[in-house]
Amino acid sequence: MLATKPIPYAPDYEKWNQRLNASWSCADYARIGVTLQLTGEELAEAVDFVPGSKVLDVAAGNGNASLALARRFCNVVSTDYVQPLLDKGRARAQAEDLDIEFQIADAQNLPFSDGQFDGVVSTFGVMFAPDQPASASELIRVCRPGGKIALASWTPKSFVGRMCATIGSHMSAAPGFKAPANWGREEFIEEHFAPAASSLSLEWKQYNFRYRSPFHYLDFFRTYYGLCRKAYEKVGPEGEAALTGDILALVDEFNISTDGSVTMPSDYAQVVMTKA
Repeated sequence: MLATKPIPYAPDYEKWNQRLNASWSCADYARIGVTLQLTGEELAEAVDFVPGSKVLDVAAGNGNASLALARRFCNVVSTDYVQPLLDKGRARAQAEDLDIEFQIADAQNLPFSDGQFDGVVSTFGVMFAPDQPASASELIRVCRPGGKIALASWTPKSFVGRMCATIGSHMSAAPGFKAPANWGREEFIEEHFAPAASSLSLEWKQYNFRYRSPFHYLDFFRTYYGLCRKAYEKVGPEGEAALTGDILALVDEFNISTDGSVTMPSDYAQVVMTKA
């Protein structure tokens, strides 16, 4: 009798995408996103686009990088697959009288032609797309030769990377799932971007999360961070204490404040590459 070969597991990225969309949509992530504006400004300075450049912001959330680049007179298309986040970005742009185009788009299958943009950026956004190789390829595809790609991604050992792992430990990850903080690994950048680059720089940076207290952080993230809210829904009342304990223990591990408040440095990778 001939032995049958096992059928390779094929991840259902579309199903994962739908679940993630529901997670991001169930809470108001924009309340957290605005606190990260500094990282969008720093990425805009690092990539140094020429004013008038046509730039695509992928998985833009509520538009931190989009606004930063529009302030530097780039022609920005801000995309995300969560409509409420795009609406928040549009409101911010209107408040500053910035001319930004907003469009629904999936990072894994961008609705743009090859080489359509002078530059492509993403701050803590594309890293959450389930199909990581496809998303990396899409960023490269829509950028013209000689254009620039700039990314900010949390590292696996950062506070956010560890927080995602902590939340994930209380939920059942699908087979084949890869941690979003994979984008913050040098090996990932080398594998997926270096072959298409004429130049590539990687800088390790830190962002400080600041909250009134550990419980203020917990309440804020449980309310506004969809992945955290979904985790609490998943564990139910019987698992709430354990999840809360793990989150507060992580906050205590990272917190450098000594006055009862919270200051948590979180490492991230800032990448700027020029497409060959």
